[in-house]
Amino acid sequence: MAITLFNTLTRKREEFVPLDRKEVRLYTCGPTVYNYAHIGNLRAYLFEDLLKRTLLFNNYNVKHVMNITDVGHLTSDADTGEDKMLKGAKREGKTVWEVAEFYIDAFNRDLFKLNILKPTILCRATDHITEQIELIKRLEKKGFTYVAGGNVYFDTSKLSDYGKLAQLNLNAEKTVQARVEKDANKRNPHDFVLWFTKSKFQEQEMKWASPWGEGYPGWHIECSAMSMKYLGEQFDIHCGGIDHIPVHHTNEIAQSEAATGKKPWVEYWLHNEFLVIGDNEKMAKSGDNFLTLSLIESKGYPALVYRYLCLGTHYRKPLMFSYEALEGAKNSYRRLTEKTLELKKEKTAMKEDKEIADEYLAVFTAQINDDLNTPQALATMWEMLGDAKLSGKGKFTLLLKFDKVLGLDLKNFKEEKIKVPAEVKKLAEERELARKNKDWKKSDELREKIKALGYVVGDTKEGYVVSKV
Repeated sequence: MAITLFNTLTRKREEFVPLDRKEVRLYTCGPTVYNYAHIGNLRAYLFEDLLKRTLLFNNYNVKHVMNITDVGHLTSDADTGEDKMLKGAKREGKTVWEVAEFYIDAFNRDLFKLNILKPTILCRATDHITEQIELIKRLEKKGFTYVAGGNVYFDTSKLSDYGKLAQLNLNAEKTVQARVEKDANKRNPHDFVLWFTKSKFQEQEMKWASPWGEGYPGWHIECSAMSMKYLGEQFDIHCGGIDHIPVHHTNEIAQSEAATGKKPWVEYWLHNEFLVIGDNEKMAKSGDNFLTLSLIESKGYPALVYRYLCLGTHYRKPLMFSYEALEGAKNSYRRLTEKTLELKKEKTAMKEDKEIADEYLAVFTAQINDDLNTPQALATMWEMLGDAKLSGKGKFTLLLKFDKVLGLDLKNFKEEKIKVPAEVKKLAEERELARKNKDWKKSDELREKIKALGYVVGDTKEGYVVSKV
C-alpha cells in the first residue's frame, strides 16, 4: 500500500518513492543542548518517530541520522545574538562542554520515556568540525563564499532559486527586515555565516583552527556536513519543526545544492506544527510557559500519556496544550491499558477473527499511510476494541500490530502494584455489590467518592480494578 506524505518543498501531498528500494535515508534535526527539551520540542521528535515507525511498518529499512547541536547556534537563527551553549554555561556556572553532556543525557532519557526509537546515528556537531570545514572549502572553491569582518559568509545571490523551500520573496523589504537584523558585513540580507572568527562576544570556549582563522562553525553547516557524510549527497527525507523552514532548512538546501550541484538535495521535506498554549502562544525555552516532560510527570502524567495526547492531533496541525486535554489523554490511556491487560488474558480465538482483523488492519494502514493520520488511526483502534464480532485474543493480537506504529508500548505494559487503602477498598466492594444489585445510582456515587480519595475504579470480567488517579 502506497504512503502519501505532504512535501513542504512542493506544498503538495505526494506518493513516497524512496531513492533506494532497500533503504529509506532519513535526517531529522535534533536538539541544541543548552537546556532541557520542552514538550513542544518533544512533539517534533514524536512526529519523526511516528514517520519512522510507519516506514518500518511498511517493511522499509530506515537509516536514521539525527544531529546534536552543541556549538554554533545563536539565540537568533539569523547569525545574531548570544551563543546558546554559552548562555547555558553562564546560567549554570559550568563549562559549555559540561552543559552539553548534561543535556544530551537528559534528552536521551526523554526519548526513552517516550518510547522513541533510537536513531541509527546520533552525531554531535563538535565531533564533525573537520567535515564542516571541508564543506566550506568546497563552497569556497566554487565561488559561493566571501570573507567580511573576519567571518566567512555564503553568498545567496549566486543561487537563482534561493529560498524555494520557504517560498521567500527576496524583493520584499518587509520580509527581510522581519527575518534578520542588519549585518554590515553581509552583501545581501539573506547571506549567512559559515564560519565565525569574530562575534559580539569573546568568551567562546569552543574554537578550532581553520583556513580562515581560529573560530567555530555557523549553525546551518553542521546539518549539511553530517547528513551527507552518513546518508550521501542526496537522500530521501529531512524533517523538523515549521520554524526551521524560513532560515535553517532554507540555508541547508542552499549550501548543500551549491556544493554538490545536485538538485534536489532532499526529495521530501516534512515539518510539524507547533505545540501552543494559552492564547495560541508557541512554547519557548525563554518563556514562562516552558514545560518539560519531567514537570508534567511530577504532576501525575506519565510520559506515554503525553505521547497519546500528541497522537490525537495531526502533526501538521497546531497541538493545543492544556492540563484539561492532558487529563483527557490520561483517562483514554488508562482505558486502553486496562483493556490491554484484560485482552492479554484471553486465550480463545474465533474462526472469523482473521477476516475481520484483516479488514481493520487494511483500514488502519490506509489511515497511517495517508500522511500519518493518527487521529483517524486511533478512532479505528477504539472501534476495533469495541467490536463484539472479534475475539479478545484477536483484538489483542491486532492491537499489538497497531502499536508498532503508535508506539504506546502496550506489549510491555504491566499493571502497577499499588497498596489500596482500606477505606477505598471498602467503597469499591460496596460499589461492586451495588452493581450486582443493578443500583446504578449508588454505584456512580461510590465511584465519585473513590475518585475524591485519589483513586479510580474500573470493571473487568474478573471484577473491579483500583488504580491511582
